[in-house]
Amino acid sequence: MEQRRTPEYTLEVFADPACMKDVVKAILHTIFFHRYFSSISPLTRDLLDLTLPAIDDVDLETLIDQRTNQLIRAIESTHQQRGRGQLAVQFMEKKRKKGYFFGKQEDEVCWERWILDVTCATPRTETDVIKVRRAMEKSLQKAALKIVTIVNRDKDHIPPITTTNENPFPYHIIVNPKSAEGWGQRIGLY
Repeated sequence: MEQRRTPEYTLEVFADPACMKDVVKAILHTIFFHRYFSSISPLTRDLLDLTLPAIDDVDLETLIDQRTNQLIRAIESTHQQRGRGQLAVQFMEKKRKKGYFFGKQEDEVCWERWILDVTCATPRTETDVIKVRRAMEKSLQKAALKIVTIVNRDKDHIPPITTTNENPFPYHIIVNPKSAEGWGQRIGLY
């Protein structure tokens, strides 16, 4: 049986240092709002003249905060006028496989990956501030619309929900995944 390639979607956002955390969190919440398959308490958050969905889940909010802060520290450590960073959100499916010695084992297999490319620019003049704000608004709106388009269009690869657990699909948020991944992650193994 031929194994399907994991769908991967790339989103690009642009932000200034003052709004970067809010922009990244808004995009992550929008992704999770559409791919978190358990009962949720929906919220909305207003950012840059846009109203975006969010999830009221303490554990998810804590993870999003932690990874967003890691990303910001990584971007700030570059000490460049225009810093760049990346987040990957991976949705996993638990699959049972036969173990050699101790019965069955579970393996996590990625069924969907979102890559968030973040560019941070520090405006130097008042004119730059206006341009950066417009670019932020445009990139945030474009990313949110792309998420909605993708989740409404691409549904066939979502695995069946086979458990009544709170969240049937584990997920990971990885900061700068290209620098952190080993050969195992590149071929889909953990």
